[in-house]
Amino acid sequence: MPELRRDPIIGRWVIIATERGKRPVDFSSPEPTKERGFCPFCAGNEDKTPAEVLAYRPAETAPNSEGWRIRVVPNKFPALMVEGDLGRVGEGMYDMMSGIGAHEVIIETPDHEASWSTMSQANLEEVLWAFKERIEDLKQDPRFKYILTFKNHGDAAGASLEHPHTQMIALPIIPKRVAEEMEGSRAHFANKERCIFCDIIHQEQMSKSRIITENKNFIAFTPFASRFPFETWVLPKMHISHYEDSEKVGFDYLASLLRDTMRRLDTVLSDPPYNLIIHTSPVTAFNLEYYHWHIEIIPKLTKVAGFEWGTGFYINPTPPEEAAEYLREAND
Repeated sequence: MPELRRDPIIGRWVIIATERGKRPVDFSSPEPTKERGFCPFCAGNEDKTPAEVLAYRPAETAPNSEGWRIRVVPNKFPALMVEGDLGRVGEGMYDMMSGIGAHEVIIETPDHEASWSTMSQANLEEVLWAFKERIEDLKQDPRFKYILTFKNHGDAAGASLEHPHTQMIALPIIPKRVAEEMEGSRAHFANKERCIFCDIIHQEQMSKSRIITENKNFIAFTPFASRFPFETWVLPKMHISHYEDSEKVGFDYLASLLRDTMRRLDTVLSDPPYNLIIHTSPVTAFNLEYYHWHIEIIPKLTKVAGFEWGTGFYINPTPPEEAAEYLREAND
């Protein structure tokens, strides 16, 4: 059974994923290869994954068979397990609980070679709708406090399979990183009675130097204090605290902007490995005035080393203004 363990110094929780049982030899890096091996996510291999919990497919096709456009399945090697109860216990000064949660995979397309920059806008829009549907379903479980949606693209970003997919993990606690971001947002609102993310959008539209692209309802820019080269944020222009409520401003607009943004990143950086994370409000929070959901895209171009781990500071060799300029000029 996996465990969640709490660092008593800073309050950070760590998942001890006993189900994965890695040994020291398992961490050695294999030589990269361009040859495609067996892919359990490709069409025709539906029996090689757990049974789908959601699928977009023609009505005449059977579940867990070919013909699907998008499939969502439980992760075969989950970081957390759905079955059981939290079992919170203390061991002296230490806190722990059972590793309860949900871990799902959104298989975005049957096309093994596709990406967010090459798939159709309609395909990407359906991916965004699938995120909404699964979040709304997982929110019904009272054990879950936060639902994290993230995408790892490329070996350097931690992707174990090349086939286009995103992961979703429902957690029984609010992660420290999320709590810190929300506390900063709350403090800004308490001082100015405005959402800090709405203020950031206004500031970026005034300066224009870091905007990559925008449309009627969404904006993409490189943040002022970018931690990494070509770090990119995507925000709805309307104040919305939860991702799943973004149908109000249109997943078609979001799909269009994300596709454009990823094409620019691919053009400038030659299909870089990246992590993409949806930052949204906790399950139990409703219509927060001080928090604004957003997406962070982090190309894996530099390594986090001793200085970063020791200080919490990051060294970014590319000013965000220059990165935005490169991306604005791409595809023009």
